[in-house]
Amino acid sequence: MKKLPSRHEEAKESPGYLLWQVSNVWQRHIRAALKPFDLTHVQFVVLAVTTKLGEDHDAVNQADVARAAAIDKMMTSQVVRALVEKGLLERSPFPNDSRSFRLETTDRGLTLISKAIEAVEHADDLFFARLGEEQADFKQALGKLATPEVL
Repeated sequence: MKKLPSRHEEAKESPGYLLWQVSNVWQRHIRAALKPFDLTHVQFVVLAVTTKLGEDHDAVNQADVARAAAIDKMMTSQVVRALVEKGLLERSPFPNDSRSFRLETTDRGLTLISKAIEAVEHADDLFFARLGEEQADFKQALGKLATPEVL
């Protein structure tokens, strides 16, 4: 049998493979936490980011949300439409730009995202508790990796 051309004897030695595995396990925990709220993970992120940006700015548009959430503009547009259909966001013409839409979290959306954030933070607490005192270093390392760079 041919051997794979890898410098790693086992897949678990690859940081990318480990990150992929951890990400999949964590995402399962988050999906379970969000299930009672009928939100996908990306819907949760878009609703939370829109709500937070709305606290800090008078007017928020989809491009602002896409940039802050680090999500593709097309994906953001699709998710926003779904959240509008669920009555969690309102979309109206943006002042001075007919091509852009102003986004606002509805009262229902604010109630839901407040509860969902508590559930997600609790899921995170349980998931990352295994790191113990290493959590701060882990968050710092993730922060370094989360900054997009051109390779």
